[in-house]
Amino acid sequence: MRAVWYDRQGPAGDVIEQGELPTPEPGTGEVRVRLEASGVNPSDTYRRRGAVPFEYPRVIPNSDGAGTIDKVGAMVPERWVGKRVWLYNGQRNGRWMGTAAEYISLSVDLVTELPSHVSFAEGATLGVPGMTAHGCVFAAGPVQGKIVLVTGGAGAVGHYAVQLAVWAGAMVIATVSSEEKAARARAGGASHTIDYRIEDVAKRVRDITGGELVDHVVDVDLGGNLAGVLASVRDGGSIAYYASNGALEPPVPLRALMAKNLTVRGFVLPTSPHADRKRAQTDMTRFVASPGRILSVAGTFPLYSTAAAHMSVEQGGKIGTVIVEPHK
Repeated sequence: MRAVWYDRQGPAGDVIEQGELPTPEPGTGEVRVRLEASGVNPSDTYRRRGAVPFEYPRVIPNSDGAGTIDKVGAMVPERWVGKRVWLYNGQRNGRWMGTAAEYISLSVDLVTELPSHVSFAEGATLGVPGMTAHGCVFAAGPVQGKIVLVTGGAGAVGHYAVQLAVWAGAMVIATVSSEEKAARARAGGASHTIDYRIEDVAKRVRDITGGELVDHVVDVDLGGNLAGVLASVRDGGSIAYYASNGALEPPVPLRALMAKNLTVRGFVLPTSPHADRKRAQTDMTRFVASPGRILSVAGTFPLYSTAAAHMSVEQGGKIGTVIVEPHK
């Protein structure tokens, strides 16, 4: 099969190679997917650059993907053959084979059927972005009837968080950095948007909620946003965060957290509890069952331009998920 890989960590243009590798065979409990789309997430670029120790002689990058199952291993029903699916945790948790290739074999537990009205490229956005959003939105339980603040409500994860919270019955306030992004957050269902560059987020939250503040926060940068978030969440509320690039080790006002009886949870998809991931797969299936969901593809690249796709993600400013198409 055609594939791209790296055997050392570093800049995309320096370390990503291309060529052919043996086509994998599905093992017991596994399926083989003929990949049509591979999602490139920031975490894939961090791993390639060296954010985690290099564990393998070779790595095919990217965790998310979508395609058609063409073969099953032992203990997997034949009915899976021919099904359109999306997948996550391709290159994760002890696996060196990711989705930047024409085929991948992995546990049937990691694949989910893809409705016919959802394109493969859109399906490849459902893994890290969609399931991370799900884990953060529901980190403290159901959100029906609650007020949820989503910071970065136009980003790949944040926009899914807006849509999922609205789908689950919450009223959503989203922070954004431009009018274009405000329009995107509103299209996803946000009732209110706040431009954090020019507005005091906590003051606007107080004004919008009549001083009641929000029940739950989904945060894209807790270290950088900590003061504003703490001032926006009500007593007994909760915060779930999935990144903290603005400050990886911020001073934490523990007394303020304690005084408000707040629950704070960090989230990372690959090592989150299995039961939570299965619920996310089930809920994402229900969520995308209705046409019209905004499943954003930021751009597409052919397989042998995977290095350029990674650099596109690293440049920032994209709206949605960058996709590599393995058969192009």
